[in-house]
Amino acid sequence: MTAPIVQLAWTDDADRGLPLPAYETAGAAGADLRANFPPDQRVDGVTLASGERALVPTGLRLAIPMGFEVQLRPRSGLALKHGLTLPNSPGTIDSDYRGPLGVIIQNGGDMPYTISHGDRIAQMIVAPVIQAAFKMTDALDKTARGDGGFGSTGVS
Repeated sequence: MTAPIVQLAWTDDADRGLPLPAYETAGAAGADLRANFPPDQRVDGVTLASGERALVPTGLRLAIPMGFEVQLRPRSGLALKHGLTLPNSPGTIDSDYRGPLGVIIQNGGDMPYTISHGDRIAQMIVAPVIQAAFKMTDALDKTARGDGGFGSTGVS
């Protein structure tokens, strides 16, 4: 299978000297994204207090091939060591979106955390998309689970 090509373009205020998204190892599923702040924020970055969230710019716009999406996910090291997460994880970037790529980051830790210009902040996964057809029906087929709600399949 030929790998899909995601086209990248810099935003107007991007630091073009920062690395593009990259797979850090041969077996990596996600390409690392970096914080790419506008010039007036590059020295200080952004500091998130405990519980606070911010939209962190990447300095990029994407053209994702039709039939694919980009998913944004937290970096496990930042999550474990500092409590940083993406509250809408996985975030979805649709193939027809052409605006700036930002990452919503939340500090779930108990200490303030500063995101600096150039820091690796999230993983970007390119995934296939299947669009379903939707059809109303009078009844749904029966299953062993039935209409049990959250936690209905056993004790966790």
